[in-house]
Amino acid sequence: MTTFNAPVTAPAARPLRAQQPADRFGWWWAIGRRKTSTARVRVKPGKGEFLVNERPFEEFFVIERDRKNILAVLEKTGMKGSLDLRVTCAGGGVTGQAGAVQLGIARAVMAFDPNHETVLREQDLLTRDARKVERKKYGQAGARRRFQFSKR
Repeated sequence: MTTFNAPVTAPAARPLRAQQPADRFGWWWAIGRRKTSTARVRVKPGKGEFLVNERPFEEFFVIERDRKNILAVLEKTGMKGSLDLRVTCAGGGVTGQAGAVQLGIARAVMAFDPNHETVLREQDLLTRDARKVERKKYGQAGARRRFQFSKR
């Protein structure tokens, strides 16, 4: 009786995701959410044009911190200036919308080129921040705050 010893091979690396097909107009879509904000993001190869609600990106997000956080996705992946982006934001405030846009861009870039997934995951850009405002409870002044206690 002979035994067959198969050569030991290293486990195969996790296969990359397949690239999602673009829609009929050549756009890759993704949705990002943060608090009560929603951002629908479209991405396609281009000259780096970036519009948010049909306004230039710098005009819509006036706070430098928000602009930096959003552009971090494109800088980390090396896609800044090579993609055209169209974003539609709704709901929430400025910070929530900035977080939603950031997540939407990260998801859209991953749909466009799945090779960037590891970079985006290492930078924690694909993680949805599920924190929301806690509701106010009855018999209290707020979500956690109580009415002032009075002894007499």
